[in-house]
Amino acid sequence: MLTSAIDNKNASAIQAAREGVAVSDRTHWGRIRISDDDRIRFLHNQSTNDFQSLKSGQGCDTVMVTSTARTIDLVTAYVLDDAVILLVSPNRCQLLMQWLDRYIFFADKVKLTDITEETTTLSLIGPQSHGIIEKLGAGNLIGQPDGNHILVDGVIVAVGSGLAIPGYTLILPIAEKQLLWDKILEWGAVELSDRSWEMLRILQGRPTPDRELTDDYNPLEVGLWQTVSFNKGCYIGQETIARLNTYKGVKQYLWGIRLSAAAEPETLITIGEEKVGKLTSYTNTPDGHFGLGYIRSKAGGVGLKVQVGDTVGEIVSIPFVSHEYPLTNG
Repeated sequence: MLTSAIDNKNASAIQAAREGVAVSDRTHWGRIRISDDDRIRFLHNQSTNDFQSLKSGQGCDTVMVTSTARTIDLVTAYVLDDAVILLVSPNRCQLLMQWLDRYIFFADKVKLTDITEETTTLSLIGPQSHGIIEKLGAGNLIGQPDGNHILVDGVIVAVGSGLAIPGYTLILPIAEKQLLWDKILEWGAVELSDRSWEMLRILQGRPTPDRELTDDYNPLEVGLWQTVSFNKGCYIGQETIARLNTYKGVKQYLWGIRLSAAAEPETLITIGEEKVGKLTSYTNTPDGHFGLGYIRSKAGGVGLKVQVGDTVGEIVSIPFVSHEYPLTNG
């Protein structure tokens, strides 16, 4: 009976995120504040997106990659007047603080501060989240691009839910969390548990470290084209990414996989006797079994029938990623 109740609760939260408004507590995600005079140039050189084109009040998703363009984390950046706030994946803050610190040289004016413990992040997810944003006094953000943000009574209110669903993300002092959380629930949002977030993440195709973001994959294989600038010049991993783009050399892509039964992540994906990929994430949803996995480009895409261990699967598109070579991407 308990399992059924949990499933019903998850189903209601997923429905709210799709049709109404849900709220997700993302306090356990990491937050890094980057300040001092060289902060924009520094971030421009350390990740895939174009920071030098951003103004205060704007933001972007960007990927931290190794020198060979292997993925470390998908990060959301918010550019303030005097700093940049990075929202990073759970359990990635310490690693990224150390990794970024390695690239700060003696003359660089860059200061890194881990503000995870003193702050919180809440995300409003769903087409009716605009109503809550108006109540918060941030209605002029409605219709603006993802990453755009304003400060309202000490709260950073930003466009974007963290998924490919309309919504907003709030970053605020931890001391003010409970009051705001209670207000948001009072205004009609449905609480989205961590389990429901994970379900939505997989259905949406948002990649996460240790699953889709590892040393085995680069941002173009993941399908994070929107986070990559091909025109901004040199940055860590740039040569590899530019070469893959120029020669259309992406050999595998991340896809959604509709499954006939449960399957374990890391299970090989095959067609007949041929190995064509690997399952990276799995969830049981109100609509059935679903997974994410990398499939060799030459094997095919949407509609492809595959075997995932003992389970049958069909490849489907996922809204968070793209497999198109864009004509331009500044």
